[in-house]
Amino acid sequence: MRKGLKGVVLCLLVLGLVMALSSFAMAAEEGATAVVDYSLAIVLAASVIGAGFAMGMGALGPGSGLGQATSGAANAVGRNPEAQGKILLTMLVGMAMTESVAIYALVIALVIMYANPLVSIIAG
Repeated sequence: MRKGLKGVVLCLLVLGLVMALSSFAMAAEEGATAVVDYSLAIVLAASVIGAGFAMGMGALGPGSGLGQATSGAANAVGRNPEAQGKILLTMLVGMAMTESVAIYALVIALVIMYANPLVSIIAG
């Protein structure tokens, strides 16, 4: 792993650890006698994590696909400059189709975040 990437990974691990342990610290302030139902908080936290995961995985494929399309079009125009118009049109149509997958992932993430049916079931 590169030196800069190790620092970023370490920083993210420390941040995740702090976030994970902060819930225990806040729960300890309540006291041992209080009985609290955390089911809504757990559903909301899982929704946020699920939406982030859906958007991250949904943008990973289209991002690499768009890069490959741009690279292929640049190579093709470099080999045959006269066909630039046809290559550009084909590349733009392919990029629009590829980008639609990321938009579908965004829609799914927004549904998970804001139209979550589990919240109404848990909240009653």
